[in-house]
Amino acid sequence: MIKYIIGLVGLFATQFAFGQGLDSKKLDKFLDALEQNDRFMGSVSISKSGKKIYSKSVGYAALDEEKKANKKTIYRIGSISKMFTSVMIFQLIEEGKLGEHTKLSKFYPDLPNADKITIGNLLNHHSGLHNFTDDASYMEWMTEGKTKEEMLLMFQFNGADFEAGEKASYSNTGYVVLGYIIEKLTKMSYAEALKKRITDKIGLKNTYYGGKIDVEKEEALSYQWDGGKWIAATETDMGIPGGAGAVVSTPEDLNSFINALFSHKLIKKKTLDLMVSIEDGFGFGVFQFPFKQKRSLGHNGGIDGFTSMVAHFANEDIAIAVVSNGTNYAFNNVLIGLLSITFGDDYEIPSFKTYKHKEEDLKRFEGVYASPQLPIKLTITKEGMILKGQGTGQAAFPLEAVDKLLFKFEQAGVVIEFEAVEKGAYQAFLLKQGGGEYKFTREKE
Repeated sequence: MIKYIIGLVGLFATQFAFGQGLDSKKLDKFLDALEQNDRFMGSVSISKSGKKIYSKSVGYAALDEEKKANKKTIYRIGSISKMFTSVMIFQLIEEGKLGEHTKLSKFYPDLPNADKITIGNLLNHHSGLHNFTDDASYMEWMTEGKTKEEMLLMFQFNGADFEAGEKASYSNTGYVVLGYIIEKLTKMSYAEALKKRITDKIGLKNTYYGGKIDVEKEEALSYQWDGGKWIAATETDMGIPGGAGAVVSTPEDLNSFINALFSHKLIKKKTLDLMVSIEDGFGFGVFQFPFKQKRSLGHNGGIDGFTSMVAHFANEDIAIAVVSNGTNYAFNNVLIGLLSITFGDDYEIPSFKTYKHKEEDLKRFEGVYASPQLPIKLTITKEGMILKGQGTGQAAFPLEAVDKLLFKFEQAGVVIEFEAVEKGAYQAFLLKQGGGEYKFTREKE
């Protein structure tokens, strides 16, 4: 039930435009407010016409070492890696080494439906290959090393969820396989191909295939908010995500990359036109993100405690890259704030006020609640001076008190409002998420 939503959302259409200048002071104030209220750690970079017009870092790259983030801090960028993979595949297509309609069976005939799945299907998530990161067991082995052979055997065992081209469904599996195809055709590792074909070509100094995080090399660790403090997040073994999510970078490098891409320095215009063509909500390694009346193209990402976004607004010639190694506020709301200020739109910086309960009051919320609308139960517990919620079979999440009876879990857009006190305990609450409302009532002991 609880899902993280990463990326921009379409808002009600209003008129706005990039003004005479960027309000950098307001951007600073917004990011400072996020940092001071433990809502966001990370870095931001904004460019216009290919030139940097704003950058700022807040929070820590490594908490234990008290190492603050700065413009050189390198972050895991998760699925933004898919843009790099897609560009290299299209370069190989331009070189005549494969085609959009080349079958997967040419490279990996033992994979499900390999004789029907095309390179194009893999690129725009129409392959049907089962997305391995959706499996519950993924969380149990994501920190372990796996060989390419082990990954391929798993993909073969997992099968396909639907026939190639039948519909679209996001698949990390497809992009891991595309990374393997790059290695086959270039006769070099993904890391070497990335360096030769992209980073050296356009002068990216802080973008490469990641490994175990090394704080001494300016690489950031990632964190999750546990209600009262930042705690270390898991660290995925980077041999697993490969071409789907193993690249590390900085916001400034990401802006340089996306600006180079849209100025045809990496692939030809005709090729780029195909890459950005949208079918069933998916491009060939890119997404379309609306913001009010504006339209951008780019990608988002999430891995461990990292969340990221890079987007290019063609009409305004604006690029923005945001990478976080810790969020205690909906990442989507961070993006909306940054873009609203960037484009001169009216925007009020949040106050982040919270409500302080007494310990005996918090105990009244504890219990197991169920809803006839959903097939799960939600257990509310007190840990120290915070409440935590936990759905059946899910990880616990902190609930922030914003009023006496109102709690939020910002990262997932969850709002819980309690009601009805009987015998000293709350008996029901209304849960709101994603436009839906669900009534939960306390189960009798």
